[in-house]
This record gives sequence, structure tokens and C-alpha cells, in this order.
Amino acid sequence: MEKAVRAYAEVLRLVRRLPKDSRGYYAKYARENFVNYREVDPSDSSTLHDLFQRTYTHSLWVLHKYSVDESAADKLKGICCA
Repeated sequence: MEKAVRAYAEVLRLVRRLPKDSRGYYAKYARENFVNYREVDPSDSSTLHDLFQRTYTHSLWVLHKYSVDESAADKLKGICCA
């Protein structure tokens, strides 16, 4: 659970790097996705790994879409892909 909270917080930090008019959409999108998966069994490491990997991959996609430097997601990569 702690890892998920750290990943969510970092995603929200990345959202602040996006253009002002798109921040609300992506903040809401992130929240909905984290809430949807809160019932995942914490002992299912395979599913958790896939979800954290998807979190990082989707974040990179959004950063690329808005031409934000990929290195902004280094901390998220450390949380999700470690």
C-alpha cells in the first residue's frame, strides 16, 4: 500500500508539469485508476508489478505527448520499476 501511495503522489507531481489546461483531466484520470485497483490483493506480486509498470509506462506516454522531459519521471521509475 505504501508503494502505491508513493507512486500516486509522484504521478500527481508529474501532472503539475503538464500544461495548465490538461492538469485537471490527468489528475482525475490518475485518481480514478488508483481507486479502481485498490482492491488488488497485496500478496499478488505479479499483478502489482504489472500495475506499477503500467503506471510508469502511461506516465511516460503523457509526458511525451506534452513534450515534457522523460527524466522528470526518474523518481517514479525508481518507485514502480525497482
